[in-house]
Amino acid sequence: MAEVESTDGERPLWRRIVDFPLVAMLIAGGLFMLAAGIGEAVGSAVPVRSALLHLLARNAIILTVVLLTYKLAITRLGEHPRDDLSGRRALPDLAIGLVMGFLIMALSVGAAAIADVYSIIGQGDSRQLVHELVTSAIMPAFMEELLFRGILFRWLEEFAGSWLALIITSALFGAAHLMNPNATPVAAFGIAIEAGVLLGGAYMLTRSLWMPMGLHAAWNFTQGEIFDVPVSGIDEHGLVQAKLSGPALLSGGGFGLEASLFAMVIATAVGVWMVWLAVKRGEVMQPWWVRRRARATS
Repeated sequence: MAEVESTDGERPLWRRIVDFPLVAMLIAGGLFMLAAGIGEAVGSAVPVRSALLHLLARNAIILTVVLLTYKLAITRLGEHPRDDLSGRRALPDLAIGLVMGFLIMALSVGAAAIADVYSIIGQGDSRQLVHELVTSAIMPAFMEELLFRGILFRWLEEFAGSWLALIITSALFGAAHLMNPNATPVAAFGIAIEAGVLLGGAYMLTRSLWMPMGLHAAWNFTQGEIFDVPVSGIDEHGLVQAKLSGPALLSGGGFGLEASLFAMVIATAVGVWMVWLAVKRGEVMQPWWVRRRARATS
């Protein structure tokens, strides 16, 4: 990764404080939460009687307010401002992420079916498809990736380097899922190593949020709306009616296949591969103090 020359001597003290990675991260996180809260308040007040239309309008408003806040404010923060949702390679990266997310979860379901812990028992129900597409795929993919990769990973990496950023954000991502229904320490660990490494690796490799968002959305949609597997402990209505049975290590229990050995092995392997590609391409950042020392001695 190319280094940008420091301009500390040209900037006032207040700006250097605001631009410090951890301070920028806190400001960005605060703006994100404020925008999400405003979007939720405005969206919930939309006078639409239809439950589906209200859901669509509410979430469209939340996405719009958060995206505008990101584009107009968050992208300007830090010593090296950048936009991780730029139009460059947006469609290819998003498409690759969607395909990879589908394949990873389809392979996990297939492995579970071969092991006789996943079975289809009937016809599904598509009446909730649009509702669950929004609530379990689009919204989590956009909001969680913007927060965990676009804010936390970005500035933790600028401060502590790529490796610590990957470890910390993966652990935080797993811990955040402990609040979900049927969550267990094993489930949180599974989310950390499979999804944390996978999504962090995609962000390191592309330096964009499009691929992680595509991965996240397709991962959730495929397991929930296609194969009727609980999404992080939340029961969904799939195109088929299915059940999980057998040892929790293989079935994931009530949390779903994300807590299973199958998803942990398959998704983590893909994540490690993406991190390896990022390393080969030089997309690894040294900690802030190492970069600063190198500039001082150069």
